Amino acid sequence: MKKLTLLLLLLTSSHFLATAQAPLSTKKWTSLFDGKSLKGWKQVAGTATYAVEDGVIVGRTVEKSPNTFLISEQEYGDFVLELDVKIEDLGSNSGIQFRSQYDPAGRDGKGKVFGYQYELDPSPCKWTGGIYDEGRRDWLYPLGLNPSAQNSYKHNEFNQVRIECVGNQIRTWVNGTPAAYLVDNVDSKGVIALQVHAISSPDKVGKKIYWKNIRIKGATKSADDFPKDGYVVNTIPNALTDFEKKNGWKLLFDGQTSTGWKSANKATFPDKGWVIQDGTIGVNVVEPKEGARGGDIVTTDLYSAFDLSFEFKLSPGGNGGVKYFAGPAQGDKGPIVGLEYQVLDDKVHPDAKAGRDGNRTEASLYDLIKADKQPRFVRPVGQWCSGRIVVYPNNHVEHYLNGMKVLEYDRGSPAFRELVAKSKYKDFPNFGEAPAGRILLQDHGDVVNFRSIKIKKFN
Repeated sequence: MKKLTLLLLLLTSSHFLATAQAPLSTKKWTSLFDGKSLKGWKQVAGTATYAVEDGVIVGRTVEKSPNTFLISEQEYGDFVLELDVKIEDLGSNSGIQFRSQYDPAGRDGKGKVFGYQYELDPSPCKWTGGIYDEGRRDWLYPLGLNPSAQNSYKHNEFNQVRIECVGNQIRTWVNGTPAAYLVDNVDSKGVIALQVHAISSPDKVGKKIYWKNIRIKGATKSADDFPKDGYVVNTIPNALTDFEKKNGWKLLFDGQTSTGWKSANKATFPDKGWVIQDGTIGVNVVEPKEGARGGDIVTTDLYSAFDLSFEFKLSPGGNGGVKYFAGPAQGDKGPIVGLEYQVLDDKVHPDAKAGRDGNRTEASLYDLIKADKQPRFVRPVGQWCSGRIVVYPNNHVEHYLNGMKVLEYDRGSPAFRELVAKSKYKDFPNFGEAPAGRILLQDHGDVVNFRSIKIKKFN
């Protein structure tokens, strides 16, 4: 028994020595590709081919294969990774995995790679540099969140990729242009992998992807060269990074108290209907009867031009909303009205079929403009969703759902006023055109929770 135990310890130790990562220098680069062989890498999960040609790793697509990966034999945690990549076909797609996981038993023993991916996308979407969660959560940072980086990729040329991971902060660059900024706690280390994507038709067989100059070094702090207006996707509930704080973001909900909020019609926070627990603030309908509701709540501060983000979770069949420029309909009198980002269970709630042309569905500008949503970016009821409303100083407004822009319009424009004239707001003078107003969370009588409500004022 002692001999067996000793043998198992030796085998475990041998496996550890084979896969453990030697400490990375923070000053000197370590090459992950010797320019001659695939030493230090192994192919998994598919049958696409990888070869070294003229000092470059060349991946080729094959028919009837799932996504294929050339993964590093070592795992890496905090680092800066740089490499050059070229894709020859506009219709191809690829990615670079980092801090990713490999499960040999996944997909019925065929192997599965999953985790963070730096997107390589030569298509008109222009999402190269965005962050995708391969085999797991889908898109984490679509590059539409940073339009200024979308033209940085150069097709059929070598593009420099840079990925920085420090703690729970992940940042990417495309040819020196800052691209994505993600804060996420799911994986702190993992493999690096070069992906050859599955193909959809025989005419895509043999398309090539090239990688070279793959190098890595350790990192202990983030570089201080991201633009201050760069948008951060922060998946840590009710938290802001130092970068966000430094650049004007603040939490509208601290995760614990009602500070900064009050009843829409009173000076105090509702004493019923609303519940703050487990880092959320929401409507909790225990007894759906007259007098049980707490009513809408609003911020104590007014806002004009701003970038507002929030997460929401609906109950089945639920209805809620986030209103902005909210205030009395007539001066200091009348009901509290405002432009509304609709929060709704589109599949069950009847309001989704009301209004005109779907303009009361989730993420729509309620009763005015329908949200143009891609099905893959619509999450099931019961899951946390992310919303975003951006109001620029020139009164251009954008709505986002789960990282995707779903509508835009201009407050006060002739087109906007024409929509108002056809809506339920037609009798409210200058509806939606106030110079400033409050942010409002709606109590529609259904259970809905909010968290990670953050805002940045534009100067």
